[in-house]
Amino acid sequence: MAERMSVLFDASKCTACQACSIACKQWNALPAEKTTLTSSYQTHQDFTPRTWTYIAFKEAWENNKVEWLFRKEQCMHCGEAACEKACNHQAIAHTEQGFVVIDHTKCIGCGYCVTNCTFHIPRVDPKTNKAYKCTGCPDRVLNGLKPACVQTCQPEALVYGRREEIMALTQKRFEQVKKTHSQAVLYAAPQLNGVNFTYILLRKPEYYGLPADPAVPFSVDAWKDVIRPFGGFAIAGALLATAVGFIKTRGQNNAHDAGSSNDKGVSKHG
Repeated sequence: MAERMSVLFDASKCTACQACSIACKQWNALPAEKTTLTSSYQTHQDFTPRTWTYIAFKEAWENNKVEWLFRKEQCMHCGEAACEKACNHQAIAHTEQGFVVIDHTKCIGCGYCVTNCTFHIPRVDPKTNKAYKCTGCPDRVLNGLKPACVQTCQPEALVYGRREEIMALTQKRFEQVKKTHSQAVLYAAPQLNGVNFTYILLRKPEYYGLPADPAVPFSVDAWKDVIRPFGGFAIAGALLATAVGFIKTRGQNNAHDAGSSNDKGVSKHG
C-alpha cells in the first residue's frame, strides 16, 4: 500500500500571487470564469464546479499598520471525510495517497456531499449533474510529481511529501512562526484523522472562516452507521407489515361480506 502524502500550507510565506489557482486550472483544463473583486484583491468569493482553489484575502489593522493575511482555499482532503460517508453511491473514496476523489461514473449529483462536507467544499455542476472539487492531482502524484499548486508555488508556502515528514516539518516550522506571530495556530483537525492540507495560520481558524475543531457532523455518522445499514431492513419490515395488514383486512372484509349475504338470505326466505 502506498504511503499517505500531505501538503503543508504556511500562511506566513504566502504572497497571494494566486499562481496556485492558475496552475490548478491549467493542469485540470478548467475554463476561466468571470469574476469581480470581492474584497481587497480577492478575485473569487467561493468555489464553483470549475474553480477548485483560490486565495482568500483578510486584512488586520494592528500596531498602526495593515497586516495582510492569506489562506489557500481548497478541499482539505480529510482523513475521515464526511462527504465520503454521506455519499449513497460510493462515488467518493480515498486514494492510496490519502486524497479524497469523486468518481464521476458513479456520481449522480444528489448534493449530499455538498450539504454534509465539514468545510462546505464540493459543488454540483447543473450541466453535468456531477459534483466537483480539488482532487489532489492523483494523475501527477501517481507519476512521482507534486500536485500542480505545490509545483508552482515560488515562496514555498506549499510543501508536499510523505505525511510523517510533512507533519514533522510542520511542527518545526510552526515553532519558528510563533516567534514572530504570537497568534499563529497549527490547524491539523485531529477529529478528522488529520487533513491532507495542514495549515499554519496566523490567526485563529474562525478568523479565516474555518471551524475551530472540525469533525464529521453527528447526522452523517448516524446516517452512515445506523440509519443506512438498517434502512433496508426497516423498509422491508414496513412493506411486510403493510402486506400482512392488507391480507388481514381483506380477510375481515370477505368474512363481513359473507355474513351480510347470509343475513340477507334469512330475511328473504323468512
